[in-house]
Amino acid sequence: MNILDDMGIFIGVLAFCYFSKSLTGAYTKSTITQIERRFEIPSSTVGIIDGSFEMGNLLVITVVSYFGAKFHRPKIIGAGVLLMGIGTLLMALPHFIMGRYKFETAATHTDDADNFTLISTCSSDAQTTVQQLVSGCQKGEEESSPTWVIVLLGNIIRGIGEASIGPLGMSFIDDYALPENSAFYIGCLHTLGVIGPIFGYTLGSLCASLYVDIGLVNQETITITPQDSRWVGAWWLGYVVSGLLTLLAALPLWFLPRALPENHQTSEQDHPSNQNKHTPSITEIARDFGPSLKHLLTNKIYLLYLVSNVVAFNAFAIFITYTPKYLEQQFGQSATNTNFLIGLTSIPPVALGMFLSGWIMKRFKLDLLGSARMSFFTAISALFLTIPYFALSCENIDVAGVTVPYQGSVEVQNINSDLLTSCNAGCGCSDFQWDPVCGQNGVTYISPCHAGCNSTRGTGWNMTFHDCTCVQSWGMSAGNSSAVLGQCSRESSCTTMFYIYLALQSLAFFVYCMGTVPFFIISLRIVDPELKSLSVGMLLLVLRVFGGIPAPIYFGALIDSTCVKWGHKKCGGRGACRMYDTKTFRFLFLGLISCLQVLSYILLWVAVIQITRKVQNDKQVSKDIELQEPMLYPEK
Repeated sequence: MNILDDMGIFIGVLAFCYFSKSLTGAYTKSTITQIERRFEIPSSTVGIIDGSFEMGNLLVITVVSYFGAKFHRPKIIGAGVLLMGIGTLLMALPHFIMGRYKFETAATHTDDADNFTLISTCSSDAQTTVQQLVSGCQKGEEESSPTWVIVLLGNIIRGIGEASIGPLGMSFIDDYALPENSAFYIGCLHTLGVIGPIFGYTLGSLCASLYVDIGLVNQETITITPQDSRWVGAWWLGYVVSGLLTLLAALPLWFLPRALPENHQTSEQDHPSNQNKHTPSITEIARDFGPSLKHLLTNKIYLLYLVSNVVAFNAFAIFITYTPKYLEQQFGQSATNTNFLIGLTSIPPVALGMFLSGWIMKRFKLDLLGSARMSFFTAISALFLTIPYFALSCENIDVAGVTVPYQGSVEVQNINSDLLTSCNAGCGCSDFQWDPVCGQNGVTYISPCHAGCNSTRGTGWNMTFHDCTCVQSWGMSAGNSSAVLGQCSRESSCTTMFYIYLALQSLAFFVYCMGTVPFFIISLRIVDPELKSLSVGMLLLVLRVFGGIPAPIYFGALIDSTCVKWGHKKCGGRGACRMYDTKTFRFLFLGLISCLQVLSYILLWVAVIQITRKVQNDKQVSKDIELQEPMLYPEK
């Protein structure tokens, strides 16, 4: 078997690993809102869970990158992928140890999983229901253990396992592939890996459409839809599927050789015969680690490249983590629809951009300077395509006492005090309930009680509320004062803007990803050959510490600051946010990402200038040596 066959097998196996890890990563992003609602936690806590992957990664990334390059890289990668599979399965565990999900509701009271007892909406019965909930809490009906910590631990283990794939896989390819083929192989690898998110978001869409306790409850008793802010899909199911797939991806790596047959660029140290003669001990390798790291960090171009990447990665981490949530809140889309369309419209352009990126590198044989210029040009072009995002938005829906005042009231100043007004003052409504209904006046009320509804008809999905005094206060007649379950729908133009946003996002992804392979190649070519694995490992470590970990956390806290109506846990305390100020959310999301991108591109441009000078200096030195050779060796 020749080197091309061996390299093809390795790339194929590694691509399967990239596929499984990217599938799980995309699925994790798609479950952000589901996890937030299931565990009743704020976005900042979800940001910690999301960042825990990076925490686990940085614990070992430098050590694995440096020491792993000296040993059997395929087996080390295989061990890491095996650990990823275990961590992924662990993330699904809380579902099996928690009780059934009980969403808050003011319209009905659940005695058990299958039976509903209707209560009068605007009467003393509403207050009785609240007392029953508090009594149930005192009896310990609600689990108090923070089981979301198990999800966090599983994600940390995933990060630890993933640390070996990027640095060792990329350096292995760059060591044994021909120089002109290395970029193309890496491009193919990332293209195949990018297919994973298509399946990840599709899986997320499917699981989000299934109720969390699927098979355990009577679906006819569920009075909320996937569009409801209380809906929780079967978030755990995808982790079981992706975990088993990741375990399968780990197996072939244990049967691959330590090194490929030598080609003209393989170093003497990597030659199989030389490896048999002398394998450096761990002590010898550790002794060289300090000087190698010092040599790497004194490379000014590499440091500038690091800083630029950190700033850009902050924007990327925010964007990739909170885009599903942003689309759900901004355009009123369900998690099912959002995840499906993200996978369908965004991932193919990313894969095509990465493939063309590697092909261009191979076709035009771009050197270090060409790679830097191509990366900068594609990044700037993508930035201009994101400017129209600011004009694509939908206004908040009208929610009485939250975003608009009750008819005849003064403007909302204090949300809690304005939830009760003259039309519902005698209903005994509780502020912490969130069971929205849409009145015939086009206004949403946070519960039938707050709408002043006095009677109900039907059960389950067919339930309607009548004689709603707060709806009548808008000038509606008694015969037109009913309400139905769920929030009022947004304007029709909102859906149109949603599809325009997805189209622009797809084009921006395609343009930006055409610079991804040059971006990776820069980290390999601006350092000495023996430091390639360490340079990639250090890059990933710094990105995790200063980008992947803090970005989801601090931006999650910023998102929490835009919440206008919080949910509440049964035993007291703040739960997940039910509704956001979409205007503030939009400017925080798009504004911060744009500012970070501009700063990173300025730094990248400075790096391009430095690389240009380095290339020119190297060419001048080569010319000087050629001119001096005849003088030093006149006999030639």
